[in-house]
Amino acid sequence: MAIAIGVGVVGFVIYKRTLGAAPEVEQTTVTLTYPYQAYTVLNATGYVVAQRKASVASKATGRLEWLGVAEGTRVMKGQIIARLESQDVAATRDQAAANVNVARANLEQAKAEQQDAQRQLKRTEDLLAQNFVSPAAFDAAVARADKSRAAVGSAQAAVVAAEANRRVAGVGVEQTVIRAPFDGVVLTKNANVGDTITPFSSALDTKGAVVTMADMSTLEVEADVSESNLQKVKVGQPCEIELDAIPDARFQGSVSRMVPTVDRSKATVTTKISFLELDPRILPDMSAKVAFLSEPVPPEQRAPRPAVNPAAIVERAGQTVVFVVRDRRVSAMPVQTGSRIGDVVELKQGPQPGDKVVLRPPSKLKDGMLVQVANQ
Repeated sequence: MAIAIGVGVVGFVIYKRTLGAAPEVEQTTVTLTYPYQAYTVLNATGYVVAQRKASVASKATGRLEWLGVAEGTRVMKGQIIARLESQDVAATRDQAAANVNVARANLEQAKAEQQDAQRQLKRTEDLLAQNFVSPAAFDAAVARADKSRAAVGSAQAAVVAAEANRRVAGVGVEQTVIRAPFDGVVLTKNANVGDTITPFSSALDTKGAVVTMADMSTLEVEADVSESNLQKVKVGQPCEIELDAIPDARFQGSVSRMVPTVDRSKATVTTKISFLELDPRILPDMSAKVAFLSEPVPPEQRAPRPAVNPAAIVERAGQTVVFVVRDRRVSAMPVQTGSRIGDVVELKQGPQPGDKVVLRPPSKLKDGMLVQVANQ
């Protein structure tokens, strides 16, 4: 028992002489900072959207018979992506095609009768000149020729009408075929084989659209800008776009247009920011942060740089140093500073991003000392 008490006393004395007497300090983290923050005049949040997006459906109503795409499928303009059952309209089309053949046969028959009537009229005219037939017989031949001519005209009109009916029936069949309206990617599949598609109705257990697709080459960011900050934004202004899903990358953009109306409920104006270069990792509905810049960022300033709060940098023995905290012990590390970027200072040489350093080091803090971190 006495031994245990002695060990405890010794431990307490060691604690008081080391950590218990250690100064209390605050710490901050070395971060990666993008130089464009020095050019930022306004920040806004928004979402990635496709300028060209469509819910694709058929114009006809029917049961979905075949679906040839899934989510993520790339399609070309005019490509068949689905079909509805079409036996009834296909039969109507075949019937219309048969009616065209009947009308053409009737036209040929009418032409044959017209030729016969014309020959009969010519013979009657010659016989009348020789007084071999009466004028009444000649008049009857003339009437027959006129009637045959009218019959040919009627048969020709019937052919035109039959061909029009065939085209109408063909359109009906075509409306059961669902094609991609533009080049793009299928985002969602809204119907399955066997579902009833009714694009112009909201009947129970029916589907309006078969798929939703978007043209990925038209992706842009929609951001809401407060009406009080509109003077800071203009069309053509350079921007830097950060996507929450791709935190290690920054994308260049520019303001393409601004919606000429204010949202009353939010007092904001929707601003469209286009990507200068698209990345295949960018997807619709990703959340985005947009930095509106006063000028374009030079290429050499696009890479992130280590930076730290300037209050962590002090002078010790003629050197510019920061105190790096590791296992509650500090070590003085010389640094070489660069330009100021917003509220932080670039570190050209020194600790790495993620390292913890002492914020506002006290003058009594020395290399190798134990410290107590106040903000832990």
